[in-house]
Amino acid sequence: MHPIRRARTAQHRAVRAIAQRGLAHPGSRALLAAAALAATAAWEAGHRVADLHTLLSHDHESRSRDC
Repeated sequence: MHPIRRARTAQHRAVRAIAQRGLAHPGSRALLAAAALAATAAWEAGHRVADLHTLLSHDHESRSRDC
């Protein structure tokens, strides 16, 4: 799996677990740690944070300012 897809998937799983069980639940914390590791791996593979968070990318911000 591509590092960005892996990081996004891990992040979504962590967010769903936190929403259902809360941040203090051991499963939520484990999924949050896995998401952090996946994001780190993507970063080390040369991907930018904006590659993971596409809605926050610079291109999107410049387009929204032009409107």
